[in-house]
Amino acid sequence: MHDDEQEIRRLVDSWLAASRDGDVDAVLALVADDAVFLTPGNPPMRKADFATAMRAQAGADAPRVEGSNAIREIRVLGDWAFLWQQLAVTITPPGGRPVSREGHTLTILNRRNGHWVLARDANLLGPGA
Repeated sequence: MHDDEQEIRRLVDSWLAASRDGDVDAVLALVADDAVFLTPGNPPMRKADFATAMRAQAGADAPRVEGSNAIREIRVLGDWAFLWQQLAVTITPPGGRPVSREGHTLTILNRRNGHWVLARDANLLGPGA
């Protein structure tokens, strides 16, 4: 496996671990400042909006986030790369019922300062089984 592909896989693993641990700063460190997030039925979201939403769900009363994934493809084209994956996420609010989402994501990454960061993300998750 190529070094770039291994680093991208580590980025995805780090994202899932930081999300599970509620480490907002660790997640945001993996995101380019000009990143754009696309989700069905919503306007595009920039990093600042994403950060605000994440911080609003952080802290002692934060929901528990569990995720699993299967990367289906990674392609590296110079300082740009894309990956698509199957993703399943379950979010459980304190004292609440779990909410599951699953589907595919298509992510574009950019190498900046020698490290891969998320530049664009199309999240196509829908209600889980």
